[in-house]
Amino acid sequence: MAGIATNRTNIALPTEVSQEIMQKTQEQSAIMQLARQIPLPGRGLTIPVITGDPEAGWVEETGAKPVSNPALTTKIMQAYKLAVIVPFSDEFRRDAASLYDAIVARLPLALAAKFDATVFGPAANAPGANFDTFGGCTAQAIDTNAYSGLVAADTAIATAGGIMNGIVLSPQGKGVLLAATDDQKRPLFINSVAEGAVPMVLGARTVLSKGAYVAGNPSNKNTVGVAGDWTQAMYGTVEGVQIRFADQTALTIGGQQVNLWEHNMFAVRAEIEVGFRADTACFNLLTV
Repeated sequence: MAGIATNRTNIALPTEVSQEIMQKTQEQSAIMQLARQIPLPGRGLTIPVITGDPEAGWVEETGAKPVSNPALTTKIMQAYKLAVIVPFSDEFRRDAASLYDAIVARLPLALAAKFDATVFGPAANAPGANFDTFGGCTAQAIDTNAYSGLVAADTAIATAGGIMNGIVLSPQGKGVLLAATDDQKRPLFINSVAEGAVPMVLGARTVLSKGAYVAGNPSNKNTVGVAGDWTQAMYGTVEGVQIRFADQTALTIGGQQVNLWEHNMFAVRAEIEVGFRADTACFNLLTV
């Protein structure tokens, strides 16, 4: 903010702490758990995407072998900056271990949640044109008949050339599948009430994420999950999470400016440069 004196300093995080922040971000992001990770240079990366499979052919002895050229296209994976600022009281700085623990506990969840919510949402919410989202994918309703909706998603993904190998469910989507029963009122997607989980659906791994829920409107249903071929999705990060802090500036908290120095507080800013690309034809939304 112009006109406000600041005192920003790099926090010398131990290597293991920096790695733990990135690891926990990946663990708490459903997208990062299922998609492939690739290294991403700061200037971006052009990714080849195979849009057709090579085709083999039978040949006679000494006969000419067929040459098959699969169709290729390219996409640019661009790094976009994702950041969050979290205020702390000065007491944390008296004990470095406490500060590190607080940073590791609070920051990864915020970064992971925003990343997932952006990927699951409409393209209008993407940080730029070279960042794919699932908002425009084919939708399959699972509220009336969950099993039929999931089979329809499996079929549509196969028709697009993929294999459904992963499903991200919101807590609301998990509730829909837990309530699904057969004609004898037996649960379809859990082995027992004690488990209370949906680890696999039609042979595909499931992962829970709050970000997979996107509220609908009168013309669109609520999105409660995404199913797809996660070999066709990838994310990249330029480098690890970057951490800086400030203690002599004003921070907007709850719509009001708070002078950190005056209130014996400081703020930690975490940011990461990340990109996401996918063949969205190989993904289906699950809606209710």
